[in-house]
Parts: sequence; structure tokens; C-alpha cells
Amino acid sequence: MLGAALFLRVGKRLVLTPAGERLLASARDVLHRLEHAEHEIRQMGVDRAGILRITTECYTCYHWLPPLLTRYRKRFPRVEVRIDVDATHRPIEMLLAGKIDLGIVSTRVTDRRLKSRPVFEDEVVLILSRQHRLARQAHVRLADLREETLFVYPPKAESSVLQDVLLPAGVTPARIEEVQLTEAITELVKAGLGVAGLARWAVQPMIDAGTLVARPLTARGLHREWRAVTPKDLARADFVEEFIDLLVKHAPTCRSGRPDGCVLETPRRRSG
Repeated sequence: MLGAALFLRVGKRLVLTPAGERLLASARDVLHRLEHAEHEIRQMGVDRAGILRITTECYTCYHWLPPLLTRYRKRFPRVEVRIDVDATHRPIEMLLAGKIDLGIVSTRVTDRRLKSRPVFEDEVVLILSRQHRLARQAHVRLADLREETLFVYPPKAESSVLQDVLLPAGVTPARIEEVQLTEAITELVKAGLGVAGLARWAVQPMIDAGTLVARPLTARGLHREWRAVTPKDLARADFVEEFIDLLVKHAPTCRSGRPDGCVLETPRRRSG
């Protein structure tokens, strides 16, 4: 197969050729590396050491992860948690490709290779300036947004509020502007330059301070369920279960006591 003799028969002995010596040296190196890897893996099991790669389907969720990570590190000091921001745009795809270990998503998960667990819900509200004409209403009808400038995260072709809520209802805002940062969106809304759909928890401090007004979208409101999703073979690992337990326990909450979560308007369009 290699096109070279690996040994010669000399009487009852086998004598390695230079090619054989080279193959033997490579084989010993491979076996040594494999033995070292096996030892490290066993230690990971004993010491609960390793890497947990996570992502969320919205950038705003990253704001409340640091305190959670501090608690998690006390329980698993040898588990390194890596946040993959680039995977925010395609968490399910990255999970299936083995690039991340846990995703916090609101996308409906149907692939049998993945296991999901409910973590929290969020209510999406329309944020307005105090002087906005819609601020006097108990809730906002989707048709009311035809005359408005709507701020969305880029790209607008993947905006869930726009693509999954407004356009299917036959509603197109007068203007649609892409803004990368949540902080910039809230400042533009405060200035009366437009409106945006965000989760109540994300803007509750500004609502309490009276700098913004939030109104439900439609009389029933808009809600999303967020779930922690992992590959099935990782779902029962104690260091993964503990992380999800902390997510459930320390997810943001609103004043009404209902669990609240991320902005609905994420940089990735969600299905369902």
C-alpha cells in the first residue's frame, strides 16, 4: 500500500528497512499522543474539567450572563465557559455541527439529535417616547405601525418582528432603520425618532424612570419561550445540567413576576 518495503527477512528475523524505521517512529508518537489524550479525558471526568461552549440567540442575553458565570465557576472551577458571539446568528446549525455545546434559543427545535429544556419566557413590548401618539393607548395594534419608523437589528431581512409578525399581517412600517446596538435603539426612541420591539425586562429600568413608555403589541401581547438546547449526548452531563439550572434560576424577571427574557428582535430571524 505504501509502495515501499518496511522490513526484510533475514533468516528467522525481521529487519526493518529505513522506511520501516520511519513508520515505527511515527506509530510510537501516535500511541504516545493517544495515551496522553486518554489520560487527560479521564482527568476531566474526575476533576470535572473541560470547556463549555455556549451562545444565545440574542445579544441582549449576554448582559445577564456574567453574574451567572460567576456562580457557575464556584461550582465547576475547572470548566472553562466560552461564549461564542459569532454563533448567535445560527445557534442550531452550530450545535449540530459540534461547534458549540449549549444554545439559548427561542427557535423551535425539532431535530431529534438535540434536547431542549424551557428556561424562561419574554413579553415583547413596543417602546415609545413619552410624547408619542401611541403612548396614550392601552396596547398597540399592528396596523398602527404603518405610519411609524421601526428600528430593527441588522439585517432587516432576518428581523423577526418585521418578517414574522408585521409583514404576515400585511403591515409595512413607513420606514425601517437598522441599528446594531440596543442602547442606540433606546436613545433614538427616547428622542421620538421611531419605535422598536424589545423585551420588557430589557427596558424596565427606563420604564420605571419614566424615560420610556412600553405598550403591549396587540391586546394579547407577544410572548416567546426561550429554551436551553444541547446535543443529546451532553444533556445529562452534570456540568451542563448545573448551568441550565442556573439559567432557570437567575433568568431576568419582570415586576409582575413572570419570567422575562431577551429582546424578540434578534439579529437572526426565528422560525415559528
